[in-house]
Amino acid sequence: MKSKILPLLATFVLFLSTVSVVRTHPRMDTNAPQTAPPRSDFEVRVAAVGIVEPSSENIAIASHLPGVVEKVFVAVGQEVKAGEPLLKLDTRALEAARAERLTAIGSAKARLRKAGAELSDVQNNLRFAESVSDPRSLSAEELAHRKAMVGIALAAVSEAEAAIVSAEANRQSTETEIARSTVTAPISGRVLQVRIRAGEFAPAGPSVVPWMVLGDVSTLHLRVDIDEHETWRVQPGAQALAQVRGNANIHARASFVRFEPMVVPKQSLTGDSTERVDTRVLQAIYKIESADTSLFVGQQMDVFIDATAVKPAQVAEGGK
Repeated sequence: MKSKILPLLATFVLFLSTVSVVRTHPRMDTNAPQTAPPRSDFEVRVAAVGIVEPSSENIAIASHLPGVVEKVFVAVGQEVKAGEPLLKLDTRALEAARAERLTAIGSAKARLRKAGAELSDVQNNLRFAESVSDPRSLSAEELAHRKAMVGIALAAVSEAEAAIVSAEANRQSTETEIARSTVTAPISGRVLQVRIRAGEFAPAGPSVVPWMVLGDVSTLHLRVDIDEHETWRVQPGAQALAQVRGNANIHARASFVRFEPMVVPKQSLTGDSTERVDTRVLQAIYKIESADTSLFVGQQMDVFIDATAVKPAQVAEGGK
């Protein structure tokens, strides 16, 4: 009996151990990804990353003059027309200068009237002296003096006229500065960003961070960074498919517009461990023809470019 019980007991203990191990062992469940990974319908393709931009590219608005902002006329998302005011600087100092220029013009005109009257007087005196029939009644010195007075009066008139021209030029210069204090839209488009408010200081010239960005979004473009090692595979006119990051089911068809003629260092790093900071890219511009959803300027997209037009010989040579 003992010889039969012990094997049975050992078998039972082994069974319990196996059941315990199976029950406590973690299960590796296969879960489907929450979002579909990027994929392409092109049999031969080049993968790249693109960023949505206006057809006019992003226009960083800047001011001709430095100054404190008096009023901002637009808001983010507003459509504007070319020449429409965007922002106005404080022009009180310029308006005071304009008043001074106007006063200077009035003074110069008054001097001109005075010089004209004096010229008329000395000319009358000279004509009277020259009309005297008896030369003994007027000395030669007096006649020469009257002629000299006419010349002096003519110079005074010329000086007054030049002063008017100068004062008018100064006024026009001030008017130009006042007009330049209002920043206007260079093109018709949409205000994409506003980073400045009334009371803040607007520097002259370009800023490191633009305080206002404008662009024509009636047609959206896609700026695609193609790795320099893949540039030979991309042909002008090749179609492209762009997919929204995070949802490959949302995509947009794009048509080729142009290549940027210079290969540049890559600026937008993705954090991939295989990425090199010295990577250079060729930028291709594509026009977004149709999209499954609204796209936003600055949005990154996964782009697949059709490379089926590359000749087999080129592919073979590239493989060697």
